[in-house]
Amino acid sequence: MKKMRLWLWGASLALLPVAMQAQVLAEDGQVRLFVRSIEEGRPLERDADAPVLEAGDVAEARRRIWDVWRRANAEVEEPKLPAVAALDAGRTGQIVLPDSLEPSAVMDYYWGRKGQDTLAGSLPVFVYLHGSGPRDAEWSTGFKLANRFEDAPSLYFIPRIPNEGAYYRWWQRGKQWAWEWLLRQLMLCDEVDARRIYVLGISEGGYGGQRLASFYADYWAAAGPMAGGEPLKNAPAENCGCMGFSLLTGAEDDGFYRNLLTGWTAEAFDSLANACLGMYPHRVELVPGCGHAIDYRPTTPWLKSFVRQPSPSEYVWEDFEMDGRHRRGFYNLLVEKRPCDTLRTMYKVRIRDNKVDMEISDVRYRTVLTDSIWGIELRFEKTLTPATGGELTLFLDEHLVDLRRKVTVKVNGRRVFRGRVTCREADMMRSLSAFYDRWRIYPASVRVRY
Repeated sequence: MKKMRLWLWGASLALLPVAMQAQVLAEDGQVRLFVRSIEEGRPLERDADAPVLEAGDVAEARRRIWDVWRRANAEVEEPKLPAVAALDAGRTGQIVLPDSLEPSAVMDYYWGRKGQDTLAGSLPVFVYLHGSGPRDAEWSTGFKLANRFEDAPSLYFIPRIPNEGAYYRWWQRGKQWAWEWLLRQLMLCDEVDARRIYVLGISEGGYGGQRLASFYADYWAAAGPMAGGEPLKNAPAENCGCMGFSLLTGAEDDGFYRNLLTGWTAEAFDSLANACLGMYPHRVELVPGCGHAIDYRPTTPWLKSFVRQPSPSEYVWEDFEMDGRHRRGFYNLLVEKRPCDTLRTMYKVRIRDNKVDMEISDVRYRTVLTDSIWGIELRFEKTLTPATGGELTLFLDEHLVDLRRKVTVKVNGRRVFRGRVTCREADMMRSLSAFYDRWRIYPASVRVRY
């Protein structure tokens, strides 16, 4: 049968004009590259010798590369999101986490729309994380709450945590694989507004939501953890400058210092917002008279007003590890070599008038307050020193710079590049394989060593 399909494909190809045959063969090769990238879980390698793309052809090339990416994803043998149905119908799906990350782990989920009988255009998506009680009961409660929240029309993804046990969390490595699968699937779904994806959760879901907000800040339009509060080392506020952030916790919720940690998070966001005008929109509040239970309804309407900036001209990224794993990149940066394997790295990026200024620093934490009961590290001092010895790829497009003019790139005040950047389909493919994002298909890049 396979030989027959190949023969039919070859016969059909032979009927096309020679130029179209070449394009079909090229696209088939690109599909295979994408499939391998998805299956191996890593971006495509850099191809410095790839053909040059004229700036005027960028829009059409981006559309074609996106279509090739969709073809590749369709060919990968993996679970797909089911067709969208009404949320209150209770339709479920499931994904199996890789045994190498977490054995015997199945994430069941609800997936559906609310607020309209049929889909008319793309809709925002809310990813809801439940608390740490018995998982079936918590999952059921989350489903009921999602149906009641006043954010329609919208779509909801409501997972059930795969397993239970001591120190079992939404942000651990196996679940990171699931979130990256989900983000890739959401980007592919025509019913999804890829610039309006939100994450929220309650209690343990609030802890997870706060960590995921910082770790994947370049994907969320906004995040809304509730009844939580993480030490800021676990979820650096600096990463959330270009998204909305809401954290509501009861003023009397002193379990695991949630009210104290929420107050310190408010101080951090207030300080960042005052220092960086126009960035760090937030609502971090202690709800008077409440303990662990609060009114959860105000969060999703607040989140829904935010639209993601896929390629901001100014942002901060503290590259922190979560369950021992780092992100490969953030917004338009792809890390080729971390400057120090034992320290975090902070990137402060500002792009103005075809000038890219980056401050890249090693980050050192010193614990200044530790809980005396459980040994939780609660407060820290953070020191930044200039980093050296790293390497990254800086992706660029027509929204960040004028591709017809020279671009200047500086790291810690030192010029590392000046010249015209070259547009290539290879950069589009590489950035798409790195971020999965239909809004971040970059036609040009600069290799930066510092």
